Amino acid sequence: MEDRVTPPEIYFNRRQWFNRRQWLRGGIVAGSALATGAIYRGLKGRPLPVAKTKQIEVVSAETLPPESGFVVDDTPTSYRAITSYNNFYEFTTDKVDVARVAEGFVTTGWQVEVNGLVDAPKTFTMADLAALGPAEERIYRMRCVEAWSMVIPWAGIPLARLLEAVRPQAAATHVAFETLYDPERMPGQKTSVLEWPYIEGLRLDEAMHPLTLLATGLYGRELPPQDGAPVRLVVPWKYGFKGIKSIVRISLVSSQPQTSWNRYAPGEYGYYANVNPAVDHPRWSQATEQRIGEVGRRATLPFNGYAEQVASLYDGMDLAVHF
Repeated sequence: MEDRVTPPEIYFNRRQWFNRRQWLRGGIVAGSALATGAIYRGLKGRPLPVAKTKQIEVVSAETLPPESGFVVDDTPTSYRAITSYNNFYEFTTDKVDVARVAEGFVTTGWQVEVNGLVDAPKTFTMADLAALGPAEERIYRMRCVEAWSMVIPWAGIPLARLLEAVRPQAAATHVAFETLYDPERMPGQKTSVLEWPYIEGLRLDEAMHPLTLLATGLYGRELPPQDGAPVRLVVPWKYGFKGIKSIVRISLVSSQPQTSWNRYAPGEYGYYANVNPAVDHPRWSQATEQRIGEVGRRATLPFNGYAEQVASLYDGMDLAVHF
């Protein structure tokens, strides 16, 4: 397996984008990040921090089948933008300031409890998760419900691999996820902006889909705190709020769980939250998006461009109703 792992020093210096495009040179990447960052600094009046995390070994996406959807042929968003502009309300509602507020968040000794309708419940350490198999590189589009988007080189394991290890029972139909609740370490939880802890959920077949990822890294490095360290969910055909961060509990259940944003405003944030340009948010259009680092807007794709892989999960459903 080691011969399939891209060493970090090669990851950060390789010049070919899977032999299909020229890798952006450092100056161009920095320029893109600075162009985006200049907007944020102008709005917020403060510089962007640079996340510093450890490099990790990752199975290169070059080894993955192109038809799988594991790799998109889009230019990745710069590392600096990904780690400096995001939502993580457990720390703050400020997209730019979250990196500063989350800085120093310690994840040593992190555990993820997996329970519920399973034959082999277990509390996993990060070492246990790593033992399930090597982290795989996945380059996915990410579409926020707020109509901005990125392309992110994640690293992690398929969620199905974890679920298979605990052996779901026949009665299990859904999977519920829970974020750490610790207001002293996550000051945003001292506010009432949402009910805490943050909860998300998937149908079991969505959770078992090959695209669904438990991410532990991005750009060949461990996740920084502002992006959901040490482990988060990535479901690329759904809006970003489904990607629950800093997970401490995964429960297999027999009915659809309540989820944080759907409970907060069910008319605005559906349980399924599949990216659908034909169904607008009540307060803005979902037909187009602003790709961070680009000038101008682009059309939003059904299922965020993953219709070929996932549309069959929803055969017979009215996706204007079950949004």
